[in-house]
Order: sequence, then C-alpha cells, then structure tokens
Amino acid sequence: MSDDAAPWLIVGLGNPGPEYAGNRHNIGFMVADLLADRMRGKFKAHKARAQVVEGRIGPPGPANRRVVLAKPMSFMNLSGGPVTALRDFYKVPLERIVAVHDELDIDYPTLRLKLGGGDNGHNGLKSMTKSMGPDYHRLRCGIGRPPGRMQVADFVLKDFSSTERKELDWFVDRAADAVECLITEGLERAQSAYNS
Repeated sequence: MSDDAAPWLIVGLGNPGPEYAGNRHNIGFMVADLLADRMRGKFKAHKARAQVVEGRIGPPGPANRRVVLAKPMSFMNLSGGPVTALRDFYKVPLERIVAVHDELDIDYPTLRLKLGGGDNGHNGLKSMTKSMGPDYHRLRCGIGRPPGRMQVADFVLKDFSSTERKELDWFVDRAADAVECLITEGLERAQSAYNS
C-alpha cells in the first residue's frame, strides 16, 4: 500500500468505563465520539483492544481522507499497545497518527496542534512514544492546572466543573474541527486556524 492510500489513525486518549466518561482526562474520547457522529459511524470492538470506527473525513475529491478513529480500551498509561497494534493492522505511517489528549500546561479551553515532541508527563503519550517513537501528531486540549494543592492525578480524574461544562460542547466541537482541518489541509493551516 502506498503511503497515499494509507489511512489516518485518530486516537482519542481516555480511560474506558462509565465512571471516567466525564473526566478531564477523557477529552480525547469526547472528541473521538463527536468525530464518529459526524462520520455517522458506530464504534466497534477491534482485536487490538480498542474501539474503532472506519470512515472518511473531508469534502469529496482529493482532500477526502480515509480515517480510522480509535479509543484504546486499555487504561491511559497502557495506550501504546493498542495504538501500535492498530498502526500495524491498518499499515499507518507514524506521521498519520493523531493523538487527541488533555494538556495541563495549556489553559482551558485552548487548543494546540503539533508534530512530535515530549510527553510532558502525560501517561498516554508516554506509553505511545515508548511503543512507537515521538513523531506523531498531537492535538493538545488545554485543561489548565489543578487549583490550590489538588494533586494532578485527582484533577485529571475529576469531571469538568459546572463552569467549564458551559464551554465544553464548544471546545469539543472546535477540537473535532481542528482534527478535520489537520487531516484535509495539513498541519500549518490547522495550526494557524486553531492554535491560540
């Protein structure tokens, strides 16, 4: 398969299970769910320990891209295994993988797109980088730092606050737009449109 025919793999990072669904750490799952709705797809279990939807993103014509949306069903700190298995199964080049994840060092609700880089202490990225190397795209969804003396682990595993929830739908919608723009128009165009 030529690289041109290879799909994009969009990975929403999160923890499986209803008790985690509204957590800040699960913003990647929220974005993946919205993208699946837009593609009119339903997540199905894949042998790579992930839920996947296959479909297309973009307008008809050359910008229309084949994509695999994935939600790893391991816990966050083990995301690398399922993502690597999906990469191998679908023969996806590393630069066509997009990890959508929460980011403590960016204020809520800010987005930043980038290619490669460190994991900044994020266990999902740490696991992916250990399995595949760092040269994949990231959509960093800012959640800000914990207030006061709250531990980071407690903060990311809490649901968004009622104040944050007022903007959450807009934020997830904008993040899904940013992924679509990255895939159809490229990183520079997506960065100039969505990085704030």
